[in-house]
Amino acid sequence: MVYLDYSATTPVDDLVLDTFNQVTKKFIGNANSLHQLGIESKNLMDTAVEQVANLLKVKKSEVIFTSGASESNNLAILGCVFAYPRRNKYILTTELEHSSIENQIPFLKQLGFIVDFIELDEYGRVDEAKFLKKLENDPVMVSIGMVNSELGVYQDVNTLGKLIHEHSKAIFHVDGTQAVGKMPLDLENIDLFGFTAHKFYGLKGIGVLVKKSTCHLVPLIHGGKSQSEYRSGTPALGLIVSCAKALRLAMESLDVNLKKVQELHAFLIEKLQKMSYIIINSNEYSIPHIVNISIVGIKPETMLHALSEKEIYLSTKTACSSNQKLSSALKALKKDDKISSSSLRISISHLTTKDELLYFVKALEKSYHELEFESRLH
Repeated sequence: MVYLDYSATTPVDDLVLDTFNQVTKKFIGNANSLHQLGIESKNLMDTAVEQVANLLKVKKSEVIFTSGASESNNLAILGCVFAYPRRNKYILTTELEHSSIENQIPFLKQLGFIVDFIELDEYGRVDEAKFLKKLENDPVMVSIGMVNSELGVYQDVNTLGKLIHEHSKAIFHVDGTQAVGKMPLDLENIDLFGFTAHKFYGLKGIGVLVKKSTCHLVPLIHGGKSQSEYRSGTPALGLIVSCAKALRLAMESLDVNLKKVQELHAFLIEKLQKMSYIIINSNEYSIPHIVNISIVGIKPETMLHALSEKEIYLSTKTACSSNQKLSSALKALKKDDKISSSSLRISISHLTTKDELLYFVKALEKSYHELEFESRLH
C-alpha cells in the first residue's frame, strides 16, 4: 500500500494511541466532578492544557479543546461575530478557505453580514496593497487560512496580522489545520487559531482553538464551565491528553521531518516534470507536503479508481469538498475549467519513502496511457 493522502488524515502515532489508552483506563473520573477521581482527572487535564499552551507560547486560559478543526473554525467565526454585535457587519476572507469556513458564509449572510473576498495574486497569496484598502471598510473579523489544503499555498499570517492590528479593530482568525506539525508557528499577531490533532498523527475527534485574552467569544455550546468556559461538556480526557502528546511529538521532530519532506518533494517534482501530460498546480509558495497536479482529459475520479486498484491512495481536492466538480482553489487562481476539473492532490509525509513515490509515478504513467488509450477507442 502507498498512502499519499496525509493532508486528509494521518495514521495515529503508536505513542499517542498508547497515551489515550492508558488515560482512558486509569483516569475514569469526570474532570468536572468534585470527588477525588474527578480531581485527579482535572489535574491531568490541566497539565495537558499547560503543555499545549507552552508549545504554542500562549496562556493556559487561551486554550480551548474542541471536537476538531470544523468546530474550532465555527466557534471562532460565529462566536466572535456574536460577541461584537455593535461592530460593522463586514467580514473579510479568501476563496482558498476550508469548507468549514466557506460553508458558514450563507448562514452569515442570512444574519445580515457582508462577506467580502480578499484579492489574491497569481500564486494565491494575499495582495497586501488591495487588502489594506479593504481594511478601510472596518471589518469585524478577518479569516485567512495559514495553508490552503488543496494547493498547499501558505500565507504570511504574521505580517498580515500586523497589518490588521495596525489598520483596523478587526479580530484575526487563522485556520492552522494544514500548518501545525509541518511548519514553524508564530501566533503573536493572531487572535484566534484553530487546528485538529488527526493532521499530525493524533486521534480524530479532538481539536484546539486558541483564543487570545484580547478578544471576546460567545460560546456555541452552553451548559456550564468545563475545560473552558467557552465550550461546555464532559471533557474527553483521553483525547485531550493524547492531543497534547501528539503536538509535543510533532513540534519536537518538526525540523527533522520537514527536511525529509523537502527532499521527498524535490524527488517527486523531478519525476512529475518529466511527464508532459501533467500540469503541476502547486507553486513556490506551497508547502512541500502538498503537490497538486492536473491531468487534462482524464477525470480525476477515474484516475483515483485506477490507482486504488494498485493500492495507491490520494485525493481529488480536499476530503471535505471532494463532491465538488471544480477545484475552488484553482478557480480562485483563475485556472480554466479543464485544469480545475482534473486536479489530484498528492500529500506526503516524513513517513513516505522514495520507493513509494517511484512506485506511484510508474503506476500513474501506466494508468494514464491505459486510460488515454481507452478514451481514444470511445
